[in-house]
Amino acid sequence: MNNIFIDVDYAQIYKHGQKIGGDVFLLSRNPDNNQIVSTLSDGLGSGVKANVLASLTAHMAHKLSFSPIDLDHSAEIIMNTLPVCKERKISYSTFTIADIRYKENMENIEVNLVEYDNPLSLRFSGPDPISWERTKRELQRAAAFKKEVIQHSSFRMDIGERLVMFSDGVTQSGLGKSLPLGWRLDGVRKFVSEEIKANPDISSRELSRAIVQKACALDGLCSKDDITCVVVYIRRPRRTLVVTGPPFTKEADEVLGEKIRAFQGRKIVSGGTTALIVSRLFNKKLTVDLSCWSPDVPPASKMEGIDLVTEGMLTLSKVATILEKKQNLADLPNDPAKKFVEILLDSDQVHFIVGTKINEAHQDPNIPVEIGIRRTIIGRLRKALEEIYIKETSQEYL
Repeated sequence: MNNIFIDVDYAQIYKHGQKIGGDVFLLSRNPDNNQIVSTLSDGLGSGVKANVLASLTAHMAHKLSFSPIDLDHSAEIIMNTLPVCKERKISYSTFTIADIRYKENMENIEVNLVEYDNPLSLRFSGPDPISWERTKRELQRAAAFKKEVIQHSSFRMDIGERLVMFSDGVTQSGLGKSLPLGWRLDGVRKFVSEEIKANPDISSRELSRAIVQKACALDGLCSKDDITCVVVYIRRPRRTLVVTGPPFTKEADEVLGEKIRAFQGRKIVSGGTTALIVSRLFNKKLTVDLSCWSPDVPPASKMEGIDLVTEGMLTLSKVATILEKKQNLADLPNDPAKKFVEILLDSDQVHFIVGTKINEAHQDPNIPVEIGIRRTIIGRLRKALEEIYIKETSQEYL
């Protein structure tokens, strides 16, 4: 796995009283072209109508970004396709597109950024803001009352740098309440800088959430618009090892122990038999952890040197479902599955060691059929982590 990771994540709060957002964010990776595309679109107004318009724009921008057409030309195509509001004479949707390209070893990370009518994006090297040149292109559409401006820029990002993109729900938060003119770009810039100073290693997920929560607080905890923030962070990867299932032969137990000892990062052991093997190899006591539990999954255990010890198949199946459905962690019970997901989402690279010994307990007909076999569940986990959360995963069998 690479020693550099591109951490992209976002946070969002809908306008107060709405059950669907007018801001739409899409994130995809094309490993064949070493390309990541991040698209944020803000539909005019809020609710269902805004969501439809923003979704149309975001998906169009996303598809064009992966095409051979250059990003600048793609933006023009999108602009010419977007409808114009008959009353206000302005576009029904705005957008920001970040097209990120990199080499095989994650070096030379190049970003093409196109911005149309969203607040200007911010860049940081550590806590220090970075300024850069943008090229402006004016476009006059027949139904619009004024020329519209598309801004395009290209730059290279290095380790420790961040790109922060957001909708106007962030910069306009607090308008007429706590702040007469709203939070504005300068206020957001200062807040981000202070957050990074306080926590230099803050992840994209944590930083985007902090920005969105601050904006909502400025609105008096009653958001006046959809609030969305996206953060791109170039950093060293955070690694997690997931060990599940006993090795095929008893002789391979020692090999498993050496792999766990040598791993640099967080460690999860999933499965009762596997936990007993690791406990014996490390000569560490295994105790039940009753601080987190729910009726859905068995309780976790504690072991020195291991970050999380859980039951096997039921917990893994639950974790896979949470990831696939993109469930909000705040809505989940405080149980081992939630802790498992939290560790995975805070990781960049996840390595699975899968034991191949058949566990006789799983032949019990009372166990639900949908649990499947261990390999199938690990396959679901890897697919969700790679395709939905843009994580890097690897796997080996013992």
